[in-house]
Amino acid sequence: MHGRGIAQSVVQRHAKRLLGQADRVTIDLDPTDDPTHGAQQLSFFNGHYDNWCYLPVMGFVSFNDEAEPYLCAAVLRPGNVTAAVGAVGLLRRLIRIVRGCFPGVTIRVRLDGGFAHPAVLEFLEAETKLEYVVAMAKNAVLKRIAAPGIRRARQLSKSSGKTEHIYGEVDYAARKWPHRRRVVIKAEVVRAPEKDPKDNPRFVLTNLKQSPQWIYEQVYCRRGDIENRIKELHDLEIDRTSCTSFWANQLRVLLTAAAYVLMQELRLRAAGTACARAQVLTLRERLLKLGARVMSSVRRFVLHLPASFPFLPTFRLIACRLGAQNG
Repeated sequence: MHGRGIAQSVVQRHAKRLLGQADRVTIDLDPTDDPTHGAQQLSFFNGHYDNWCYLPVMGFVSFNDEAEPYLCAAVLRPGNVTAAVGAVGLLRRLIRIVRGCFPGVTIRVRLDGGFAHPAVLEFLEAETKLEYVVAMAKNAVLKRIAAPGIRRARQLSKSSGKTEHIYGEVDYAARKWPHRRRVVIKAEVVRAPEKDPKDNPRFVLTNLKQSPQWIYEQVYCRRGDIENRIKELHDLEIDRTSCTSFWANQLRVLLTAAAYVLMQELRLRAAGTACARAQVLTLRERLLKLGARVMSSVRRFVLHLPASFPFLPTFRLIACRLGAQNG
């Protein structure tokens, strides 16, 4: 088993489902911490997460405006790397696979602030028919540029008593950048019960041409569902990396990733049922944790499933969609 095979299988599967036609394919990368508690190779202390850990990165693809992002990559990394380490290589492989299955498609890449590295940005800008939206960490210059918007948001928040925000943009160049890039600004003041108002400026790099509000709310904020998918991966124990060998732990991560890909396929086939948006643990409880009687002979194994259980109609429907035949 290897990571490239999972990515190829996932993208090919959805190319077949969509008949090779898509207006846009979106790629999301997101790191997550994997706490370690032993002597695992390449486990290091990470100051951001304040523990000893690995720092795997997960890759997802989504198609057109579909809500579900599909896992296609799970790469284990040492605990002391920055988010951007290995990102260019992973993006290059995923883009090549997507273009091979969807010729001529527009690709959109969404990344959080840890990926705003000059090498990543230069790679994205060198690709044709590629849109990117990359969060950027705040700094003194950007906070100063956002200050007028923050003052206006404070006035609005004081009047309404609620969280308020103002959108803006600037052409900005960090010292290591060869040229200016468009930065969308969300100048926000957050209000919570019994707490003082808090300034919360956000910055997003992009090559999109639409309005700042549309880019932030309709494109960047949709990354939020990736956190739900990563939570599901942790529910399946993708962080169970207790082997001493780093590569043995990478294999464990890939096995869990493959299991999650199968669970996403199960959820896809559950369209139109009560399981269509169920979490993976709910799918497991409803459809997989069933009592069965196993009978074996020289030629075959026979599974006798229960004649009745709460989700039998859904089970039958999904089984038929997966190719089962009525006996």
